[in-house]
Amino acid sequence: MKLQLIIVSIFVFPTIVSAQWIKQKVESKASLRGLSVVSEKIIWAGGTGGTVLKTGNGGKTWQVIIVPGAEKLDFRDIEAFDANTAYILSIGNGDASRIYKTTDGGKNWKLQFINRDEKAFYDAIACLDRNNCLAMSDPVDGRFPMIRTTNGMTWRPIAENKLPAAIEGEAAFAASGTCLFINHQNRNVYLVTGGAVSRVLFSSIRGSKWTAVETPVTQGSSSSGIFSIAFYDGLKGAVVGGDYQKPDAADNNIALTKNGGKSWYSVKGLSGYRSGVTFISESTIIAVGNNGSDLSFDGGQTWRKIGNENLNAVAAKGRNAVWAVGQDGIVLKLHLQ
Repeated sequence: MKLQLIIVSIFVFPTIVSAQWIKQKVESKASLRGLSVVSEKIIWAGGTGGTVLKTGNGGKTWQVIIVPGAEKLDFRDIEAFDANTAYILSIGNGDASRIYKTTDGGKNWKLQFINRDEKAFYDAIACLDRNNCLAMSDPVDGRFPMIRTTNGMTWRPIAENKLPAAIEGEAAFAASGTCLFINHQNRNVYLVTGGAVSRVLFSSIRGSKWTAVETPVTQGSSSSGIFSIAFYDGLKGAVVGGDYQKPDAADNNIALTKNGGKSWYSVKGLSGYRSGVTFISESTIIAVGNNGSDLSFDGGQTWRKIGNENLNAVAAKGRNAVWAVGQDGIVLKLHLQ
């Protein structure tokens, strides 16, 4: 397979670190926003036109799957567990918001949930394990609707009095499937918002009390806010965002936490609006957006731009399995040395 290498040298302290984006050969032009990296070999992605991509050999070959009956849907989030099992979530008002599941590698898909509330617009899904997952919607009547499965088969709404409250003009962004995050270390669920305010809302995964924390990330317009959240462990985390209508605006696009999300502080250095972020290691973080990608080797304190590709989402399982997806079927793998 012929692969295109995009190479950038980054100076970090006295050492030169080479970061290579390796462009994959994928037979799809779908806009990709859902991404799940299971291992160094198994990666799943989702996008427009009911498209699901899958590799079981680390990107040497890619399978393009069109989910039957979902040809007009936009899959913005995917949660996979192995080469056979994955959930995918499509976005949109009313019955455009759906959840499908496969247990045979994408040969067959079971429609598990279809949204019947015309006011709801589901943004993301997050899982503690293959049987315990949550999905969340933009606010309806002042609260963020959420549904839950505890058996991997049926989804039930969470009671209204246990839902996080929304401020008028507040919403979430279905830009990368990472506005909802379950932290496996502290067992909290995190929801990040934008619009009128940029907040981090969190609760224990089985709890009913939500804590709302304001952040310094850009806010105040319908196109601005936090778009993605990631954690390294139970304490260290990052949120990124900005204003997608101002992709090159570089101020107030990232905030970090050292206490599990109880407080957030601003840092500088991102090259613009960012829709996805993930930890590669405790000190190495990558963020992506529609004007490129940035890499940090010091826990997010300083950043260097490493590419100009139009990207939507990024995910990693260690330094040998860092992947990003974006417009027109682009799939990239990052090689660090």
